[in-house]
Amino acid sequence: MLRELRAWADLLDSRFRIPGTQIRFGLDPILSLIPGLGELSSPAFTVLLLVQGLRQRVPKVVLFRMVVNALLDALIGAIPVVGNVGDIFWRANTINLALLERHALPGRAPTPGDYAFVWAMAAILGLLVAIPVIIGIVLFGWLWGLFS
Repeated sequence: MLRELRAWADLLDSRFRIPGTQIRFGLDPILSLIPGLGELSSPAFTVLLLVQGLRQRVPKVVLFRMVVNALLDALIGAIPVVGNVGDIFWRANTINLALLERHALPGRAPTPGDYAFVWAMAAILGLLVAIPVIIGIVLFGWLWGLFS
């Protein structure tokens, strides 16, 4: 599973290189050009990382740090134009994968409390991503009604 997660993190954060530079980027800043849909790729990947972290007994504080990294990524990405550039330099998916690999512990199965923590964090992340999308849809509807 980690091999697949590494491939996805690379695709989202650093698969391509700007010619003539050492600056790498992935699909994340490209997808963020698509309103609504583009903002969902990184949070969806974060949920996968959190579930894998839960399976590998990553400490809760590290899982929380992964959520905070994803929230920072969402905040940076919410700024028009600047957010796309910011996505090139703030690679939350790669950072979170490194945290997962560094802190994974083999051992006993996760407790129900661990599952509750991860799903609560995923729900909060989902809500924080959904709110700007909903606001955008409402504003679009309002503007549509205003000009039609």
